Amino acid sequence: MKREMSNKIAVIGSGGWGTALAIIADLAGNNVSLWVRTPHKAEQLRSTRENKEYLPGVQIPASITISDDLTSTIRGAMIVLFVVPAQALREIMERAKPFLDPHQIILCASKGIERSTQLLMSQVMAEVLADPVFDRIGVLTGPNHAEEVGRQVPSATVISTLNREAARIAQKALISSHFRVYTNDDLIGVQVAGAMKNVIALAAGISDGLGFGDNTKAALLTRGLAEIARLGVALGANPMTFSGLAGMGDLIATCTSRHSRNAKAGRALGEGKTLQEILDSTNMVVEGVWTTQAAYQLADSLNVELPITRQVYAILFEGKSAREAVIDLMERDATREEESYILSSYLLRS
Repeated sequence: MKREMSNKIAVIGSGGWGTALAIIADLAGNNVSLWVRTPHKAEQLRSTRENKEYLPGVQIPASITISDDLTSTIRGAMIVLFVVPAQALREIMERAKPFLDPHQIILCASKGIERSTQLLMSQVMAEVLADPVFDRIGVLTGPNHAEEVGRQVPSATVISTLNREAARIAQKALISSHFRVYTNDDLIGVQVAGAMKNVIALAAGISDGLGFGDNTKAALLTRGLAEIARLGVALGANPMTFSGLAGMGDLIATCTSRHSRNAKAGRALGEGKTLQEILDSTNMVVEGVWTTQAAYQLADSLNVELPITRQVYAILFEGKSAREAVIDLMERDATREEESYILSSYLLRS
């Protein structure tokens, strides 16, 4: 049964994750409006109450308003939740900007780094809005597969904003018996973790595609987490963030799940398919591909060592074979684990 609330939540984006979040927001007792890019798609969702393309088998409650009109979707919303591909966030934010106001909490649930600027999603939002009165922006991130969240499988997520009160309001609005919501003040750290886990998921998938085993994947996840933390700390993140839901939690979920499109793409790469063949074979966005490109460029500008990311980049964009990349990773100079992870994190912060 719904709680007695009258909060309006606008969900911008009707992919699998946007649809799942709209359902979760509705079940938590909110008035939900879901924005769909085209009139045809909006009518299809209204008539079938099912997103057959991105979230098949999950019913969209009749109480959710579905519209292709941005103005009506956003107007009067307490929370505006952008759930669009990371590389499309700037464009959609520009379109939505005239209808947004500073009193709204504006969150992004996309995970990535903008490849043209190497900016995190909250930084893209701030740049588009370009007004200090918009101080209630942030992100929602965590180990959340749309396929499970939409079916009300117990899940947990993290909301981070620079405005603690905004985070608390959003937490209260979205939390339910199916969806536990935590808050975290480390806006940079949770975003780096959410974006970079897709890069490591590509690597984990490549490992599977090459026929490697649990030892290899365990090493990739562990060293991948160290790599994610290294980049995050260089950007000002709290090292502890990477042991939480947005860090370790999301990394485990993405690298080990059958739902992960990034791990699936990685498996195909390991089996010998080209990047173009993989992208042509799916209607889903493989965020890790473009995040790899952006992270590689960002790390280079910061002089941060990301060996796994570097090899994934070489496979994706330089034509390097997956087996050759593995050899290069294994034959790197020997180092101490403590020095390469824990000490480097704290030294970078000092």
